[in-house]
Amino acid sequence: MVLKAFLDGRVFGHRVGSGTPTVLALHGWGRSGADLADVLEGTSAFALDLPGFGASPPPDEALGAAGYASVVAPILDEMADRVVVFGHSFGGRVAVALAAAYPQRIAAMVLCGVPLLRVRAPSQPSFRYRLVRWANRRGLVSDDRMERIRRRRGSADYRAAQGVMRDVLVRVVNESYEEELQALACPVHLLWGADDTEAPVAVAYAARDLLASAAVQVTLEVVPGAGHDLHREHPDLVRSRLVSA
Repeated sequence: MVLKAFLDGRVFGHRVGSGTPTVLALHGWGRSGADLADVLEGTSAFALDLPGFGASPPPDEALGAAGYASVVAPILDEMADRVVVFGHSFGGRVAVALAAAYPQRIAAMVLCGVPLLRVRAPSQPSFRYRLVRWANRRGLVSDDRMERIRRRRGSADYRAAQGVMRDVLVRVVNESYEEELQALACPVHLLWGADDTEAPVAVAYAARDLLASAAVQVTLEVVPGAGHDLHREHPDLVRSRLVSA
């Protein structure tokens, strides 16, 4: 893999193989394009460092998946006329937004462990937390104390994120992609770990049913014993699905 600058250094990525790239690979939250090296072995691909990860600087503002897709889209001009997109977790959010917005450029998608839909209602903050947040907004509780409380409540990803990237995380975890999924014009292969706890397999079944109802060509493959990082556990399997997509 060779590191390459795109868009005047706004995005960096890894060049894999030779010839015109036919695969665009998008990594998960907290990772980089290098995370996908084993999956892309033997292909001609770009594995991007999405803004705020790896070598790519963070975005100027808190973008959602559609915003990330608009940043990534010009890179398609350096690739084949139609490409296969691989997306893991956060990268899959961006992949779906990209394919919905630029259907003429995307030949197929392989998605692994992507939180595409909410399969249960989000939990509401406790009354105590809402009261402290109210007091913070009125200067009755310090920002430092509020930050400590947020960090205790937040996920590992939330605790690790800083600045605009924390705002990005808050934005994307509250997104759901029903409209984008129903707008897809390319075949979609959902490749899921049966033991995925970050994006449970119930999400994959719900996405499959939604895609099928919208007449999108979709297949679902659930891998027994595999977790959220299916691309790391079974890179050969993921590569074979990309090559055959």
